[in-house]
Amino acid sequence: MKYNIFSFMVITVSTVLVLTACSSKAPDNLGMQDGHFALCPDSPNCVSSEATDDKHKVAPIVMNGSEDKVMVDLANTIESMFGGKVIEVKGPYLYAEYTSRIMRFIDDLECYYDIEKALIQIRSASRIGYSDLGANRKRVEELRKLLTGTK
Repeated sequence: MKYNIFSFMVITVSTVLVLTACSSKAPDNLGMQDGHFALCPDSPNCVSSEATDDKHKVAPIVMNGSEDKVMVDLANTIESMFGGKVIEVKGPYLYAEYTSRIMRFIDDLECYYDIEKALIQIRSASRIGYSDLGANRKRVEELRKLLTGTK
């Protein structure tokens, strides 16, 4: 079988992307800092309920209930979604990873349940790349629908 230079380059780039995605480690800016998530970068591959610009802004999820119940429901819902894996739950804070189907890219999801406001603040961001083709926004909206039973 003959390969031209273009085929070789496509195979090489694809292999590097897959290996990089699979081996990428969690970013250093995870967790709450002074009661807030890290800001989204300028790239469009991040959404946050704390963002102020339309490119990154997503609404928090309205939830009522005890911290224990909401966090268990949140964790179970994340685990039921394709690629979702809860990594850590500490009180009202949850950190999860989502792995994409084909390229095995990992995205980081953070949630914080503010029981006084009955809101789950949320941030979802890709670890690598520039655009996620709206994957993080779609994931947050799917999570919202599953948690709240809305259509």
